[in-house]
Amino acid sequence: MGVTIKDVARAAGVSPSTVSRVISDHPRISQATKERVRRVMKELGYHPNAIARSLVTQSSRTIGLVLSRAAETALANPFFPEVIRGIGAVANQARYALLLSTSLTPQEELDECVEMLESHRVDGVILLASRVKDRLVARLVQEGHPFVVVGRVPQGEGVWWVNTDNTQAAREAVEHLLALGHRRIGCLAGDPDYLVTQDRVAGYRQALEEAGIPFDPHLVRYTDFSRDQGWAAARELLQQTPQPTAFFATDDLLAWGAVQAAGDLGLAVPGQVSVVGFNDDLLSAYVAPPLTTVRVPVFELGRVAAQLLLERLQNPDAPARQVLVPTELVVRRSTGPAPG
Repeated sequence: MGVTIKDVARAAGVSPSTVSRVISDHPRISQATKERVRRVMKELGYHPNAIARSLVTQSSRTIGLVLSRAAETALANPFFPEVIRGIGAVANQARYALLLSTSLTPQEELDECVEMLESHRVDGVILLASRVKDRLVARLVQEGHPFVVVGRVPQGEGVWWVNTDNTQAAREAVEHLLALGHRRIGCLAGDPDYLVTQDRVAGYRQALEEAGIPFDPHLVRYTDFSRDQGWAAARELLQQTPQPTAFFATDDLLAWGAVQAAGDLGLAVPGQVSVVGFNDDLLSAYVAPPLTTVRVPVFELGRVAAQLLLERLQNPDAPARQVLVPTELVVRRSTGPAPG
């Protein structure tokens, strides 16, 4: 016969009801008692029945993560593993599990997310991206489900979200290129359906127009967030006459592709083409040349998103909160003075 809750209570010198409260992380149980009971549970090899516990507590102790794309595509981008790491750090400390949901279409995403919530497989969800016209956000707001968005949400102040000022950060990145004398600057943008793309392109456009340079849509390429797509888009722009002397990329993967495309065409970076990325992925300091980029504290975005969701779960009537996390332009060796 397996170890029971009574065995744990006897070994820890507490009542079975106290063990139950420790399992549900009841706030009225002291930290010392929680640690002693958990130590005994580990020593005896006792594992609480999660399904039974959720029926009693009306909580699954699970957070849903909604990726708005297929896992093999999303997890190839360093942003998503890092933001999930930040979420996981908070969830683990609060003794919550994570359930990842991926989908190929917006409708699949909506159906799977609502099913997770309505079946009580998760207590709340974190959306890892926001679309320009996001039916999922509208549905969750309408039905009052607890959720937090990593990204800006156009629905207004009633939604909990954490984000960076992508427009301002993009402006600063392009102003850096302008200060180096660049006037024909290509923009490697991501998927236009996502607000993060729209905001970063808006910053690119603002910086140009404030410098008296008309916005040229022919210098903008919308692609997937991938190195291959960045390579293809940059190569196409570099074959124009006149060609760009610099690129602003809305993601480091796109920027890496631009550096490779320039090299394939025999153009030196930064001697003939400068490149600025966005996110400061782990490898961006080590590619050749090291990439000038906007540093986004991605781990912090995930950590704050998880904290906001737990706050909302603990206090459902609390007013919605929005948090902006600061960014920083990191200048490395992929940018230099405009040629000529």
